[in-house]
Amino acid sequence: MIAIGCDHTGIDLKNEVIGYLNKKKISFVDFGTNQTEATDYPIYAKKVGHAIVEGRCEQGILICGTGIGVSMAANKINGIRAALCHDVFSAKSTRLHNDANVLVMGARVIGAGHALEVLEAFLSTNFSGEERHIRRIEQLEN
Repeated sequence: MIAIGCDHTGIDLKNEVIGYLNKKKISFVDFGTNQTEATDYPIYAKKVGHAIVEGRCEQGILICGTGIGVSMAANKINGIRAALCHDVFSAKSTRLHNDANVLVMGARVIGAGHALEVLEAFLSTNFSGEERHIRRIEQLEN
């Protein structure tokens, strides 16, 4: 199950992502927002992050204008490894090496078509499980 959330600037891109998830028959929970009025991005980052650390979802997707704000907010939650990715290489690498559990994108930075390619790379890449990467992830959490 994927947790997805965005602030008001990310609604259009979030809807594109939801369309992709539906097409691929990937289960998700939409934590909002669905309103175009200005809202505070930490609210949605916390909802997505807590859904993951509480075990209700395995991975998350967060979107705001640049991706920076939701990334910072999500990474404050112990156990969340949110990675801001706007290219396929970074999306694959963060799964392989960091076992990132949240993909973050900036709606004002990346176009919908490319965002879906980044999403595909993130979702289709598994953590390598290499000892050196496990050791480094443990250092992040302690």
